[in-house]
Amino acid sequence: MQISLITLNARYSHSCPALFHVRNALAQGLPESCLVLRQFTINDPYYQTLVRITGDQPEVVCFSVSIWNADYTMRLVADLRRILPRVPIILGGPEATFMAAENLPAGCAVVRGEVEGLGDDFFRDLAAGALQAEYCAASSPPFAMPYRENDFALHLEHRNIYYESSRGCPFSCSYCLSSVEHGVRYRELPEVEQELAQILAHGPKIIRFVDRTFNALPERALAIWRYLLAQPGETLFHFEIAPDLFNEEMLGFLAQVPQGRFQFEIGLQSTNPATLAAVNRRMDLARAGENIRRLAALGNIHLHLDLILGLPCESEATFRTSLNEAFAMAAHHLQMGLLKVLPGTPISRAAEEFSLISSAAPPYSVLATRWLDHAALRRLFWLGECLESFHNNRFFRNTLDYIRKKEEEPFGFFVNLLTICQQADFFAYAKTQELMTRMLVELAQTRPDRELFCELLRFDWLVSGQRLLPPCLAAQPAKEIRDYLWRQLPESQPGHYTRLTRNEFFKRGIFARFSGPLLNAVGLAKGGSPTHGYVCFFPEQENVGGHQRQQHTVFFLEERAMSSGKARQS
Repeated sequence: MQISLITLNARYSHSCPALFHVRNALAQGLPESCLVLRQFTINDPYYQTLVRITGDQPEVVCFSVSIWNADYTMRLVADLRRILPRVPIILGGPEATFMAAENLPAGCAVVRGEVEGLGDDFFRDLAAGALQAEYCAASSPPFAMPYRENDFALHLEHRNIYYESSRGCPFSCSYCLSSVEHGVRYRELPEVEQELAQILAHGPKIIRFVDRTFNALPERALAIWRYLLAQPGETLFHFEIAPDLFNEEMLGFLAQVPQGRFQFEIGLQSTNPATLAAVNRRMDLARAGENIRRLAALGNIHLHLDLILGLPCESEATFRTSLNEAFAMAAHHLQMGLLKVLPGTPISRAAEEFSLISSAAPPYSVLATRWLDHAALRRLFWLGECLESFHNNRFFRNTLDYIRKKEEEPFGFFVNLLTICQQADFFAYAKTQELMTRMLVELAQTRPDRELFCELLRFDWLVSGQRLLPPCLAAQPAKEIRDYLWRQLPESQPGHYTRLTRNEFFKRGIFARFSGPLLNAVGLAKGGSPTHGYVCFFPEQENVGGHQRQQHTVFFLEERAMSSGKARQS
């Protein structure tokens, strides 16, 4: 029997561990079957995906369904039922778990729960061609890493590898599917280390731990971290963490982690205690905020901080506070995600109580609540899109750090920026760095610190890897500055160039002149207050969240020291 195991990932770099778990269960339950794994993406051309599936001439088709691929998957199911009317179609995964079997086309079966918990009746029925409409797996079955040695070359090369050292979550947040089942199952550490060694032998770029709260047991989390960093290689490890569960030993260890090895996804969700209580989320907010700020100050771990828009008891005023407080924590990536009212979750059953209106189709995004009517939620949604565009690309690091350090209200800043963006129909265009810079330059015209703000944008433009300033940031031509410095600087500058490398220094560098306030704002005028100075940017590579991005190191030449030929580097 030829069985096709199929999913549609959000993008090519993702992978789907569920397919491998299903493959292993079927290989054990139906050892004579021929199993074919296919990982497509939701962005693939539909007809090509369909004919690639039918081209395998499957006798059974199994889909792993999530909220992100459900619409695409069900379109495939409908057409496969027309093309292959006698081929059984099996649906499993988090979205399929709550599908009503009676609403599916004839010949479709739904598997609810973890595939490792399926009984022998499922495999007998499948082999006999007599599938029932639904099967319910036993709860809390044992599980292991699903990958075989040849999977890394056949199915996982150039993809993120997902690994679970535990299943379940110690919390019961009402909006999360993890709240449906209680308790956490932890793998034994020797098994975890053995499996991770097998994965690391293939040199993956990213391993994403899918443990719902990786640091729920601090000593266990620390043991795994220590093991990972003791292994050779440059793999980036991603973890979902609860920010209030760090202890001093963990924070001390994390301070020593090399840059580019760890990244944390932090579910803050809200800083409104009433909102957290309404969704049954327990968190020590003061400790969470302190720990996030400490981690951000380390500068060696990429931090992705999440807020959820549309939670119960969250008004526009309280969300404003949440955003302001989250921005002040200085995480690298700040996301305002919409609440997803997932079928089967406690919050979906309380929709009437909270006056929750959500989309009828996946991903079930919130449309209005008792505390946020649709107009208010729409305003905050576009504010989140503005934040996503300007904050999370890291093009404007120094500009946004300036906003943070001067304690300007970030909510008000982004509201003003959003107004300009909407007037320019910004969201209808490709969000290039030049377009975003133009929006910020226009915003600068309304600010009392206009000149310094534009200088910050100019600095960020050059430090992000650009060589030529855009028209909106026009300044003294770089060639004039280079020629001036060529005449003023000595033949050699210890630590930067020698007489033999002087030409290469001026060839590679990009030079710009900045004011004293700018040099102070970006931390280049330490120990002094120059009126002006020169900065030389050199192209290098920076690892940001597992991605290589061009940046520029900075060579600061203080104008008042030019006559003596003194210079210093930052």
